[in-house]
Formats: sequence, structure tokens, C-alpha cells
Amino acid sequence: MTKRVKIIVPIPMDEDSVANRSKQLPDEIIAPGYAAEFVSVKAGAAFGDSYHDALLMDFSVMEAGLEAQREGYAAVCIDTVSDSALYPLRSRLDIPVFGPGGLGYYAACMLGQKFSIISMWDKWYHFYKKNLNEYKLWDRLASMRNIDTRPDLKELLAGKEEVIFKKLEQESLRAIEEDGADVIVLGSTTMHQSHAYLAERLPVPVINPGLVMYKFCEAMLAMNLSHSKRAFPQPEAPNDALFHSFGD
Repeated sequence: MTKRVKIIVPIPMDEDSVANRSKQLPDEIIAPGYAAEFVSVKAGAAFGDSYHDALLMDFSVMEAGLEAQREGYAAVCIDTVSDSALYPLRSRLDIPVFGPGGLGYYAACMLGQKFSIISMWDKWYHFYKKNLNEYKLWDRLASMRNIDTRPDLKELLAGKEEVIFKKLEQESLRAIEEDGADVIVLGSTTMHQSHAYLAERLPVPVINPGLVMYKFCEAMLAMNLSHSKRAFPQPEAPNDALFHSFGD
């Protein structure tokens, strides 16, 4: 039986935009017996550029994931390095729930001593700081750098490759040469289109966090592993209806 993975896009989007995001997992990446299904939240944040948007993303991702177990999914993946609603969803679901933020950083730690996060703009830094605090990884961070470019979360980098990819390469080289990074982590799953270009040109490993998350998810499902309910206990008085009223 096919194991379906629900991948939650944290920004409300139309089908074409969701399809752009889904291209980070080409068919040849998905193992036989698995299906990756990208689903957009129904309402919420616009850019993730503030603590305001971070709260909306937590709420909307929580709503989108609550019914995943009942819908027959084998796991939930969250398509944002903010790891929005990761722990709350684990508290409500028995099926595994994964986020690319922490997994991307931990993968970097396995491949090197210090990693740098390369982002589109500094308005996403609050997400990185939150996760670095949560996962206690500040001592493994070389730097956070950005190319000061407003992201397009629907069209992603399409049509802008010639300029954007070179900027990302230059900023990554500065992180390596000036900050001591020996691994580069892309600061958003929306930057996946630049991964092959950077991996080909940089002298260190480049982490594509969405791909790392998905393949880790497949591995955990293959080994029948999920999060500890002792670490993420069910609430005594759940209020799922409140989340489902979001955006109505």
C-alpha cells in the first residue's frame, strides 16, 4: 500500500503556485511505495516576514495538519524552514511530523563543523533564531547571510535565475571564506531551484532542507519510527474546532 505524505505549504496559494513548490521533489526522488502530496493552507500569512506572520503560519499549518491522520496520511511534512506548528502537531497526531528547519541544520552538523544559512532577505532571520534557540545549535552556526532580495513565494526563482543564483553564490562564498562555514544551508524551501547550481560551484556541501526533510521522513516511515508521545503528549482538552474556524 502506498504511504502518502502530506506536505503543508504554509502560505495560501493557488494550484499553480503549489505545483511550483512541489517541484522540489521530482518524481525520481520519491521512493517506490511513497506519494508526496503538497497541500496549501486555506488562510494565513503573506511573507513570513515578521512575528505577526509567524503566528499566522503556526495557526494555519496546525489547521491544515490536524486531520492528516484521519485522512489516511502516513506522515506530515511542513514546507517551511520555520518548522511552523511542528511540536503542536506532534502533540495531536500519532503519525510522524517533520520540519525542514531543524533537519537541515542537523544534516549540516553531520557534514561539517560550522554551517551558514543563506537567505533571500533578513526578514526571515527571526525564524532561524527561533530554531537555533530551540535546537541549541548556535555554537554550530558560522553566520546568517542574505542577498537583500524580496522573495516571490509563488513564482519562486523562475525567470530570475541568472541574477539570483549568482548573488547566492557570492554570498555563500563570503560565508565560507570570511565566516568559516564548511556547510551551506538554504534559508528557505522556496530556494530549492538554486540548489543544483550552488552545489556544483561551491567547495562545500549545500543543504536543500525540503529534500532532506522528505527523505528523512521516508526513512523514518520505512523503520516504523515516529515521535515520542512522552515528549509530545496529547492535550487533555483539545480544541480542534477553534483551528478549523480559522479563515472562515
